[in-house]
Amino acid sequence: MSRPTRSRSAHEPLAAKVPEIVGLFWVIKILTTFMGEAVSDYLLTDIGIAVGAVIEVALIIVALSVQFRTRRYVAAAYWFLAAAIAVFGTGIADALHVLLHIPYGGTVTLWAAILAVIFWRWHHSEGTLSFHSITTRRRERYYWGVVFATFALGTALGDFAATVLHLGFLASGISFGVIILIPAVARWRFGFNAIAAFWMSYVVTRPLGASFADYFIKQLHVGAALTSLIPAIVVLILVAYVSITRKDVQPPGESAVASTARQSTLTPDSPQQ
Repeated sequence: MSRPTRSRSAHEPLAAKVPEIVGLFWVIKILTTFMGEAVSDYLLTDIGIAVGAVIEVALIIVALSVQFRTRRYVAAAYWFLAAAIAVFGTGIADALHVLLHIPYGGTVTLWAAILAVIFWRWHHSEGTLSFHSITTRRRERYYWGVVFATFALGTALGDFAATVLHLGFLASGISFGVIILIPAVARWRFGFNAIAAFWMSYVVTRPLGASFADYFIKQLHVGAALTSLIPAIVVLILVAYVSITRKDVQPPGESAVASTARQSTLTPDSPQQ
């Protein structure tokens, strides 16, 4: 007789589902934002909006399915979904401006508000926004909701800086390259909160990578296909490297502590009492 199966609840403990934040994490993350901007431009401009949109939706569905079927961090699944969100998030942010004619200032405000709501709901429910706490399905859903919102917000921020502020793509990329260092320096020199520093830097990776991708495509006229191909190859190599070496796997103790830190004040299924 086969064993009865049971559905996994949102609060059932898993192994850590996200990588440790090491140097390679930021390199791969920025490269995926660069690649995502270029791939989305290629799909929606070179191939066509209708076909490109279908491909982007299919890509995000497959990537979500792969990631949520895992019960621990798997580099290939994690970065596949991150790359899919980079592509899809670009398409959504651009559609709000191009198709619905929402100005860039409006899209920045909209995605900033959405991101704030997700952060508030996540913290209200779980009591933490730590990347070391992604050990349940519910927290994983919050995490990827935040990731999507940061990609869309970052896309809007990059376009806002380049066009509304008239910085151009290269100057915007350089500016965001400086801005992304501010939370790191604040953390290093002044003991700034690690979680806040992480998410502040995370948001900026999107306009940083996307601005340089737009510079190559729209000002140097390299072409979206070639612009997306080179970072894609580098990402594949780096993901293969961390998959083999497992240098970015979270130490078990950190995720275990974060997973149980709130048990005295939160019930498994309920928000704060």
